[in-house]
Amino acid sequence: MAWLKRWWPALLWAAAISGFSTQGFSSEHTSHYIIPFLHWLLPSASPETLELLHHAIRKCAHFTEYFILSLLIFRGIRAGEKGWHLRWAFVTVLIVFGYAALDEFHQSFVPGRQAAFTDVLIDASGGIAAQLVASLVVLLGGVRQNRRETEEAALQSKLASESKS
Repeated sequence: MAWLKRWWPALLWAAAISGFSTQGFSSEHTSHYIIPFLHWLLPSASPETLELLHHAIRKCAHFTEYFILSLLIFRGIRAGEKGWHLRWAFVTVLIVFGYAALDEFHQSFVPGRQAAFTDVLIDASGGIAAQLVASLVVLLGGVRQNRRETEEAALQSKLASESKS
């Protein structure tokens, strides 16, 4: 059951992504509420601009969905260990890419949806970006930890030398 504790967030998020791949989240359907919102936000924007923004929002959603999935899969792969390893990140990105391809394949069977390899690339980019951010967070955390330890050692050394005087 320990594996489920580590993996349930990724599994739940993958299920949510599958839900986003249904007809209800097709461009035609999301345009009914995103474009009116954009028009309210940008009343002077042309219909072409609103369509372009709608398209950009949808592609950013792809990136974000798989960014989050990548972090959750990485959490499962780490199995409670600390740090970041290239092997973990590589396996995570492979899983994200595979799931993105499977999701696009699924969309090819959904009425009102179509599969696009460019979406797989956007999804994979989100997964890769998440791993880069995770590596930077771990790296910067390690630098801060080393600085803290160095400062503590210097302070202890200074206190020790003052007590000898």
